Amino acid sequence: MSAPVPTSSAQHASWRDYYELGKPRVVMLIVFTAVVGMFLAAPGLPPAQALLFGTLGIALAASSAAAINHVLDRRFDEQMARTRNRPLPTGHVTERQALIYAMALAVMSMAMLWLLVNPLTAVLTFCSLIGYAVVYTVWLKHATPQNIVIGGAAGAAPPVLGWAAVTGQVDPYSLLLFLIIFTWTPPHFWALAIARRDEYAKAGIPMLPVAYSIEFTRLHILLYTILLVIVTLLPYLTGMTGLIYLAAALILGGVFLYRATQLKLDVDARLPMQTFSFSITYLALLFAALLLDHYVRITF
Repeated sequence: MSAPVPTSSAQHASWRDYYELGKPRVVMLIVFTAVVGMFLAAPGLPPAQALLFGTLGIALAASSAAAINHVLDRRFDEQMARTRNRPLPTGHVTERQALIYAMALAVMSMAMLWLLVNPLTAVLTFCSLIGYAVVYTVWLKHATPQNIVIGGAAGAAPPVLGWAAVTGQVDPYSLLLFLIIFTWTPPHFWALAIARRDEYAKAGIPMLPVAYSIEFTRLHILLYTILLVIVTLLPYLTGMTGLIYLAAALILGGVFLYRATQLKLDVDARLPMQTFSFSITYLALLFAALLLDHYVRITF
């Protein structure tokens, strides 16, 4: 598969190119976890204004961060089969256009959150944006094999942002949701890193399987998955949730642990991507269970 040849201008840019700059599939999961945080923060339904503008503001900020990531990672994206067909490597969008687009989204996001939600949500969202788009992409990603562990804090923030949008404060329960996503991120992303190890090595990015070995990474995926299963029990143990969530956490955690164990013991080349794909489903279902449990509480 040959790499696309970038054009000197973005004359072929379309709305879909700009849409792809925002990494919509990633943003959908981010927004979903933020929305769950909003609903969990309210005993009934969250206020309509906070729900509407909080969701939209967080989505715009996440899309802005993704577009900045596209610009900063362009020369690496050009070297990887997984990313070489993105709008910038193909030349459909220029760096200048992508930056203008990202800045416009960021300004709209911050104005919306500050004026129509609350300043705390705007500040926390801005910190998350900078954490992912700049700290992780520019520095951590290329500085240490633990990049995704440290940088995972930015990706784990959405439930806290959603909670703050409704209550105007950071609640300890929202930090449990943060901790779940923070612990989930390494096994999720390292499975992808194993599948794309050669591409990361070619691009000179020190992901864990590049800096150490695939076997070392498989072990760490298993260890982090064990930790994740333990962490997901905390909402129940602290009285935040009931039996519906507990059952979901145990079942989903058991399946994830089985897949991580299979990945550790079996060298089947299909397993890393299968584990990566399941991890996305896992997180979505876990947060859906949190939402269901909030409104249909079953306890002993």
